[in-house]
Amino acid sequence: MDNKAIEFAQYRLERAKETLKTAKVIFDIKDYKSANNRAYYAIFYAIRAVLAVERKDFKRHKDVIAYFNQNYINTEIFPKKLGHKISLAQSIREDSDYDDEYIASKEKTQTQLETAEELIKQVEQYIENLKNNISN
Repeated sequence: MDNKAIEFAQYRLERAKETLKTAKVIFDIKDYKSANNRAYYAIFYAIRAVLAVERKDFKRHKDVIAYFNQNYINTEIFPKKLGHKISLAQSIREDSDYDDEYIASKEKTQTQLETAEELIKQVEQYIENLKNNISN
């Protein structure tokens, strides 16, 4: 890990934050399916920010999430309950995007936004701690 990897992780984290802002705007206009999509992508980009520190990436979403779960959730670098929330977010995003009969509720979408916000805060702290360790 070096400063360039940390900078790239911060870039990806900013993308996650921007995507979460978009999700909130979409939520406010009651387009819950689209808000679920954007909230999930905020989560996904935050996870990719963590992987950027290792200079690790994958082409498929399921591989990114599986790697994160194996190396960061199962080792409890991030809380296990967050792993369950990420899995639920992925499932809700898929239903929102691909199931024509899925009805996205305000409550479930609010939960998606909260999960994204929680993960982003934790990733931000994780990257900040790594940055501090490099400079010390």
